Amino acid sequence: MIHTMVAAAALALNLFAAAAAGGAGAGAGAGSPPPHAHDISSCLTSNSNVVTNFSLPSSPSFTPLLSSSIRYLRFVNNPSVGKPAAVVFPASKEELQRAVICARNTSLAIRVRSGGHSYEGLSYTTENNVPFVVIDLANLNRVHVDGGSATAWAESGATLGELYYAVGRSNRTLAFPGGTCSTVGLGGIISGGGFGLLSRKFGLAADNVLDATLIDRNGNTLTRATMDGDVFWAIRGGGGGSFGVVYSWTLRLVPVPDKITVFSGERIGPADLIAPLIHKWQFVGPHLPDEFYISTRIYFPGIIPGNNNLNMTFTGQFLAPKQQVMSVLNETYPELGLAVSELSEVSWVESAAKFAELKSVAELTDRQNGVGEYAKRKSDYAQAPISKQDMAEVARYMARAPTTGSVQLNPYGGAMARIGSSETPFPHRAGYLYSIQYAIDWTAADDNAAGGRGGEFMAWLRAFYAFMAPHVSSNPRGAYVNYVDLDLGTDNWTEPTTGAIGASSSYNAMVGVGQKAAASWGQRYFLHNFDRLVRAKSKIDPENVFNHAQSIPPSL
Repeated sequence: MIHTMVAAAALALNLFAAAAAGGAGAGAGAGSPPPHAHDISSCLTSNSNVVTNFSLPSSPSFTPLLSSSIRYLRFVNNPSVGKPAAVVFPASKEELQRAVICARNTSLAIRVRSGGHSYEGLSYTTENNVPFVVIDLANLNRVHVDGGSATAWAESGATLGELYYAVGRSNRTLAFPGGTCSTVGLGGIISGGGFGLLSRKFGLAADNVLDATLIDRNGNTLTRATMDGDVFWAIRGGGGGSFGVVYSWTLRLVPVPDKITVFSGERIGPADLIAPLIHKWQFVGPHLPDEFYISTRIYFPGIIPGNNNLNMTFTGQFLAPKQQVMSVLNETYPELGLAVSELSEVSWVESAAKFAELKSVAELTDRQNGVGEYAKRKSDYAQAPISKQDMAEVARYMARAPTTGSVQLNPYGGAMARIGSSETPFPHRAGYLYSIQYAIDWTAADDNAAGGRGGEFMAWLRAFYAFMAPHVSSNPRGAYVNYVDLDLGTDNWTEPTTGAIGASSSYNAMVGVGQKAAASWGQRYFLHNFDRLVRAKSKIDPENVFNHAQSIPPSL
């Protein structure tokens, strides 16, 4: 059993007294706590299953705890972004149940945070200044690996890095098909699908879920055997924060060789030189054997004076020996000019640390690695190769970026094309060549400049996204829910919950607005699966207790 505790959350264990005192108005200069703060404090500390690990806005611990896993800094000092009435760190399933019940009883919207990687801050913000509480799962990060059955049990607050570390320590020939960022929480990445370097061989993280423990709106515990089939289907790719809180996952582990081959290289040059390499990649990455994965990320020149070069980097993971990799890539992608020295053979868990840009396998358990950036992300899907001529124009557009950023192309095909588009809510399977992630980044100095330059940079990214429209999927234009993007539309909830079904005309009005708004983004993330997600939501959470700006709405 692996269990590590994030430093900020550990701090909270020693600060309950300060939180409670602050909630009562103690503490110099603390100011008045927001409405609901006293109420939830009383609820959490009364009756059975007392929750003592929380912080209120009037406590000195509040800001560091709230910020402990905020990864996207444009939400930190934004005056339009409200703060929660409390940050709660449950340390057991029973405390998690209590936190959900107390949030409901005190009319607070619930925001659940496992790793804090929501690109739009959905795990720690609300729309329209709706009062809310953050339930942070950082202390629910236990992982148990059973090598004999090739399974792992993990709490949702565990990170990918913590899971990978536990799997690697248990067995060098087992792995889990998740992403490369080691600090992403399991609660978020699995709920949205979870694409990674092993997905062309074994599918998404969500495709490898065997069971789950869900806490529903009433604080009840449900498993695969006791929850509705539509609900178990929905929590494996339908996005987090809509159906309840997944306390834990039972995961299928997959077999890998004792040694695998990895490639991490770059090719640098002007747009017209890099464009042919990008164009050719489209005919390689999605069509290699299932055991081969090679993605590319093209970095913009940024703000270095006189630099107009693009930097095309590659991430390659191959379940094959080095010489076989050389043979296959030299035949399929000779333009790459691959050298044997660019390849190395390592264990799978060593590759996980390498691609997370860590110095050692032990650092996979570091939850704070690389915290904080100013950024905006968007996504697309390509169903056909972009022509040479058009790719040259795309590369030239990237070379004109006003700041740092990148475009990442992740290859599909293989198992991704064989798994049915309705097996889970994630629909982008057969017929999709690769996904595209657009990124723009800026600095604190940019953000603090007169007027702030973040808006300017995000406007450039949106213009680039519009430029790409003729080259990507359409009707609808697809997007990946784990690369959440509020540009696609929001539900615009104005209350913590909508109340009982049919209880009032205001319920009908709010849900009706939510359904109409959700159709704009829901079809793009989930295509034909969106309607089934609405049915699942209506079964498990008809009162819309679990909601956010892009949560699945219940039906009327």
